[in-house]
Amino acid sequence: MDNKLTRRDALRLMGGLGALGVALPALSACSGAAPSAGADGYRIGVLQLTEHAALDAAHKGFFKALDASGIAYQVDDNNAQNDQSACQTIATKLVNAGEDLILAIATPAAQAVAGATTDIPIIGTAITDFAASGLVASNEKPGNNVTGSSDLTPVAEQFDLLAKLFPAARTVGVLYCTAESNSDVQVKLADEAAASHGLAVTHFSVSSSNEIQQVVESMVGKVDVAYAPTDNTIAAGMTTVAMVATDNGLPFIVGDVGMVENGGLATYGINYEELGKLAGQMAVKVLKGESKPADMPIQHLDVSKCALVSNKKVAEKLDVDLSVLGDSQTQV
Repeated sequence: MDNKLTRRDALRLMGGLGALGVALPALSACSGAAPSAGADGYRIGVLQLTEHAALDAAHKGFFKALDASGIAYQVDDNNAQNDQSACQTIATKLVNAGEDLILAIATPAAQAVAGATTDIPIIGTAITDFAASGLVASNEKPGNNVTGSSDLTPVAEQFDLLAKLFPAARTVGVLYCTAESNSDVQVKLADEAAASHGLAVTHFSVSSSNEIQQVVESMVGKVDVAYAPTDNTIAAGMTTVAMVATDNGLPFIVGDVGMVENGGLATYGINYEELGKLAGQMAVKVLKGESKPADMPIQHLDVSKCALVSNKKVAEKLDVDLSVLGDSQTQV
C-alpha cells in the first residue's frame, strides 16, 4: 500500500483534527450580517507576524484586490516583529477598535486574532493549514468567523528540484522552527518527499531566530544539501542562513521566492502576491455581504501559479550548474 502523504491528502487529513481534540475557536454567535461601511469606508485591521518578502508580498496582494474591487476602506496596519506577545496585544487592540474585518498574515497572527474575537470576520493568508492550526473546524467548511488562503507549498516538487540539481546527494537536512505549527505539516511532507528520492533526512530545529546561526553551523559537514520550508522564523532570518551555508558550501533549496532572493539557492514556490490577492477577493465578498467566512472553503493557489526561481550569484559561489533547470527558471 502506498502511504505517501500528498499535498491534497495533508489538507484533507488535517481538516479532521478538530475531532481529535485540537482546540478550535468557538462558533460565532453573531448574525452573520455583512459589515457596513462608515463615511471613510470599511475599517480594515491588519496583523502581520513579521517582516519578510513573502508576508510583505501577501500584504501587497490583499490590498491590490481591495483596490480592484472599488470599495473604500481605511487601514490600521500592525506588524508584530515575530513577537508572540505583541500578536496578542495587537489582536486585542484591533478587536477593541471594532474593525469591520481583520487581515491576519501568518499562522501565529491568525491564532492571536481568532482567540480574541468570534464576531469580527477574519481573513487569513500565508497560513499553511487552517484546520491543523485550530483556526477552523475544517478546511472545506470553516464553520466560524475565520477563512482565507493557504500557502501549503508543493513540497514534493521542491524535492524533485533538489534531486535534479544534486543527483548524487544522499543526505538532506531540514531546517525549521519548532515554535511554528505551520511547519509541522511541511516537515512531514519533506520527510515523505525525501524518502521517495532515497534521501536520508536529519531534522535541524530552532526555537527562535537567535539560534539560527548556531544551528546552521551545526549542519555543515553532516548533510549534502539542505531544505527549508515556508517557515516564518527561517524566512525572516534567511540572510543569516545564507551567510553561514554559502560560506561553507551548503546549498539550500527553500520554500518561497523571497527566501531565494535572500540567499537560498532555488525554489519551486508560491507567488505570495497572488496568494494575498486570493485572500483579498475573499474579503471583498465578506464586506459586500456576498458570503460569510463560515461558509467559505480555504483557498489554495493552483500549482501552475508556482514559479521556478534560482539565485545565480549563490549558484556561482557553490559551483552549481543551473542550466539543468532549463529555460523556464527565473534567475535573481
